Amino acid sequence: MISNTKETLVCALGGLGEVGKNMYVVTHEDEIFIIDCGVMFPEDNLMGIDYVLADYSHLKNLQDKIKGLIITHGHEDHIGGIPFLLNNINIPVIYAPFIAEKLIKNKLSERNISCPKVICINEDLHIKTKHFNIEFFRTTHSIPDSFGMAITTVNGTIVETGDFKFDLTPIGPVANFGKIATIGNNGVTLLLSDSTNALLPGFSNSESVVDEALAEIFSENTKSRIILATFASNIYRLTHIIETCKENNRKIAVFGRSMNTSIDIALECGFIKDKDIFVTSDEANKLEPSKICLLCTGSQGEPLAALSRIANGSDKNITLMPDDVVIFSSSPIPGNAMSINRVINKLYLKGAKVYTNATDVNVHTSGHARQDELKLLFRLTKPKYFMPMHGEYRMLAGHAELAKECGIPEENTFICKNGDIIAIKDNVVYKKRSIPINDIYVDGNRIGDVGLTIIKDRKIMSTDGVLIVILNLDLEKRKMLIEPNVTTRGFVIVNDNQELIKQIEDKVNIITLNELEKDNFSLTDLKNRIILEINSYVIELTGRRPIIIPMILSIK
Repeated sequence: MISNTKETLVCALGGLGEVGKNMYVVTHEDEIFIIDCGVMFPEDNLMGIDYVLADYSHLKNLQDKIKGLIITHGHEDHIGGIPFLLNNINIPVIYAPFIAEKLIKNKLSERNISCPKVICINEDLHIKTKHFNIEFFRTTHSIPDSFGMAITTVNGTIVETGDFKFDLTPIGPVANFGKIATIGNNGVTLLLSDSTNALLPGFSNSESVVDEALAEIFSENTKSRIILATFASNIYRLTHIIETCKENNRKIAVFGRSMNTSIDIALECGFIKDKDIFVTSDEANKLEPSKICLLCTGSQGEPLAALSRIANGSDKNITLMPDDVVIFSSSPIPGNAMSINRVINKLYLKGAKVYTNATDVNVHTSGHARQDELKLLFRLTKPKYFMPMHGEYRMLAGHAELAKECGIPEENTFICKNGDIIAIKDNVVYKKRSIPINDIYVDGNRIGDVGLTIIKDRKIMSTDGVLIVILNLDLEKRKMLIEPNVTTRGFVIVNDNQELIKQIEDKVNIITLNELEKDNFSLTDLKNRIILEINSYVIELTGRRPIIIPMILSIK
């Protein structure tokens, strides 16, 4: 990604064609700044995977050129990959807003990873290096302390918005329209802007509308226990929930590690001032239902989160009551809709009353700008060139259409994929080349060594099962000690399919005897022959494709 022609280069390592794992790199000669380092939560087809990371392998040989990691805000799709990055790449300094700094330090402490120097981002901060001049402007998002930035080099100015919306009546500070306009008036060469809601018309609902909806639900359900699931990072939402509980004389019990972490940070930073409103789960169970609100994680249907445990009846502390009121104060992250629906169905089956955005109640609003807000950003920044970011391809394409409506020529818009490199030279932007980018999978403690082949095998095992062939051989005498034995998991029930199993064992017997008679016999050839021929044979008999695993025990 280093240029010898004094170009300024922009490359996304993650965040294009997807919602998550945002990571962008800006390079000028011998200096590199990384913007965000997030994770993406796996969809159902990535079996056993905990997180998906951006591919930062291309930075390993450029570590001496990295000047810092800049964090726009504290959501997991922007900070969740930092522990993995720091284990592989030397980052001299992290620039992060106050709340994000707390979340990052907590995340690193949990993993026993030393934290590099952290400099707090605010609107007065200027980062000045040999080639870069970076300033920040406040935005509105669903987490406090969210910022966009203007990155200026000799070739022009890049504006990167981070995640944002234009909320005229927010719970927290209003976005700094004046500073954004000033940056626009000074000239913006390239705009990189959040595309998440680029396909949705109009303006997004204000957070104050959600406050009114939640207050109304509380007032309508004065006798029921209320269970409320929301994003733990939405601290403004949490502060309003606490105020609503105070107004309705309800105590709050908190469930879920990330929710407890966010409450602790909000208390430490002064967003929440009343500690006495919180009670333990034991105390909550002793209170009248009308006097308690359970605030929990699990708004995305995560199997191990608090709300899922409550819905499944597996939580040690809380048992669902038939007249409970459950509020999903969130919207589904792409890929999570089925998991959420499963939890909602279980709640309904147990008699709970459930509120979601789908029930025509404004219990959540997005933190991402819709079409009219995106058009307003174009008018404020007046960019010469535009590259949509943070979104699936349909969202990027929709955002590019909005750019054309606002007067940006089609040839000046760049719909890119991860790994594409955009160059800026003398205020002219053009696409240069691409570098190969692969998703990095985290499976427990294994990072990067679980690839598509393993995922494919897991899918096959989940649908067609495993067929295990066990052989005992005397290699010196070239004979089988006992007849082949076949067992299965997830393929067929052995006791109910004895004839099928016997047919497969007979086929294995023939294959093995034929191989043993060969002068150039080898165990590797025998295994490969069993896999190839038994696979075809089983498909012919059953139409299914189980994983074939030969297990050969041999003596010499």
